[in-house]
Amino acid sequence: MAFLTDRKRAVGWGAAKSGTEHFWAMKKSSVALLVLIPFFVFTFGSVLGSSFEEVQAYYARPFPAIIAALTLIVGFKHFNDGFQTLIEDYVHGIWEKVLILGMTCISYGAAAIGVFAIAKMAL
Repeated sequence: MAFLTDRKRAVGWGAAKSGTEHFWAMKKSSVALLVLIPFFVFTFGSVLGSSFEEVQAYYARPFPAIIAALTLIVGFKHFNDGFQTLIEDYVHGIWEKVLILGMTCISYGAAAIGVFAIAKMAL
């Protein structure tokens, strides 16, 4: 085994395929969250501890509602991509596909529920 070349050791491990696309998707969502999270903290922090009516009136304005919705969407997309990387690295076989599909459904479902809640509060 010690006399194998690097190429021979790599044979059978599969191709990188879409690794670069996935890397750039994670970078783009990281940069987007780098901008969105401070906006979300300042917009959400200003109504923290207020009554329901005040929060509802605040999120009826477009800027806080859009910031909250974008933060939810980009955050759950980033979470899904990161969890997919974790599964691809440590789980193999049929469970890999099952877990990726399940986590994708859960993260997109949670994002949809959050956006629906913000829309319902804003309207």
